[in-house]
Amino acid sequence: MKFAIALFAAPHAPSSRRALLFAQAVLAGGHEIVRLFFYQDGVHSASNSVVTPQDEQDLPRQWADFVSEHQLDGVVCIAAALRRGVLNDEEARRYQRSAVNLTAPWALSGLGQLHDAVQTADRLICFGGP
Repeated sequence: MKFAIALFAAPHAPSSRRALLFAQAVLAGGHEIVRLFFYQDGVHSASNSVVTPQDEQDLPRQWADFVSEHQLDGVVCIAAALRRGVLNDEEARRYQRSAVNLTAPWALSGLGQLHDAVQTADRLICFGGP
């Protein structure tokens, strides 16, 4: 089965951990993830400027490692990211900001990528949505 997974919650929210565990189980079960889409506060899970307390799991690092290890399509909604100050090099230059906190394996793109994933996947699973 092909899954598209959307994460709406910040990295410190329980649903972010649940989403990662679900994604790991999908691949362990022999299924496919066509796209991971990070939207609303979920974009913070792709930011490399999040500092996690030592006694908590570093979910942004775990997400990045998971996406890299499995060569997944990790897409961060550009509009949500810009609103929250999550910028790759190109957007930081465009808006004349000094901080870059979004790097590989993440890609900034629009909601069309979520729509495309829904068309390709058998199931869309959302975590932390309203």
